[in-house]
Amino acid sequence: MLIARVCALACGFCLDCLLGDPHWMPHPVRAIGWFVQKTESFYRRIFPKSNRGEFWAGAAMTGTVIAVCWGVSASLVFLAWNIYPLAAFLLETVLCYQLLAARSLAAESKKVYAALMEGDLPKARRAVSMIVGRDTQNLSAEQVTKAAVETVAENTSDGVTAPMIFFALGGAPLAFLYKAVNTMDSMVGYKNEHYFYFGRAAAKLDDILNYLPARITAWFMILAAYLVRFDGKKAIQIYKRDRFNHSSPNSAQSESVCAGALNLQLAGDAYYFGKLVEKPTIGDAARPAMPCDICRSILLMQVTVIITLCSCLGAMGLIHWLAA
Repeated sequence: MLIARVCALACGFCLDCLLGDPHWMPHPVRAIGWFVQKTESFYRRIFPKSNRGEFWAGAAMTGTVIAVCWGVSASLVFLAWNIYPLAAFLLETVLCYQLLAARSLAAESKKVYAALMEGDLPKARRAVSMIVGRDTQNLSAEQVTKAAVETVAENTSDGVTAPMIFFALGGAPLAFLYKAVNTMDSMVGYKNEHYFYFGRAAAKLDDILNYLPARITAWFMILAAYLVRFDGKKAIQIYKRDRFNHSSPNSAQSESVCAGALNLQLAGDAYYFGKLVEKPTIGDAARPAMPCDICRSILLMQVTVIITLCSCLGAMGLIHWLAA
């Protein structure tokens, strides 16, 4: 089973690199998002309309979504292994492919780069609004660039390396459990009036699950910075200084490395749902951000992902060899 999962992880990654995320194809993460919306509506109706009630409604939603996502994926994999091992390998390969987002992250970010190079700022704002949570309608070209770089840096962990690590640890079921929590955090983990209490359980659980993957990703990204001849020393310096410059204990880990490697200043104040949110900056304002920095951040992400993949495959192969 372990060797089959090694192959499934490698093949799933290759499929993501080749195919990305076709919008016409049914996607389990979109199904998770739909289920989160339905369970949110259900639990909001049955729990009291108070701070305490909202917290427990959010906790109930979190538990339900996790149980269903893990249960469905684990049942499918279990049945496949008992029917025919090749079917299980193919199933886990497809599930792994749908959990990774390296190509789609690069493709969506390149749309921002292309619009900026065309000099079409409104188009660039629309493109970046598809991959960030902040308000984008009034961003300058440099702010659009920074927003794209930030999302590539942060989602290197959330969208690619963390699912890869969880897949290596426990196959598709554990990776889907992680993806369910991460999806909930992206949907209800806002610190606004509507979600402050309701989304707390999902946000805290996401912080816990991402704690080690975010730090592993940061150090792999430092190695990647050296490999592609970016500023590795600056990456380490900014990482040590600014890795906690975020309300989340994990989000600034890879962002700080990227800021140092590219010699940029990222983060800072931003508008969310029309409200200004004050946030610390990450990195030094040594130079203005340029559209080409989006492509540089994508290269940094891609090399980091390859390092993580090789590390996961190597660790799984070593475990199999030691157990043999």
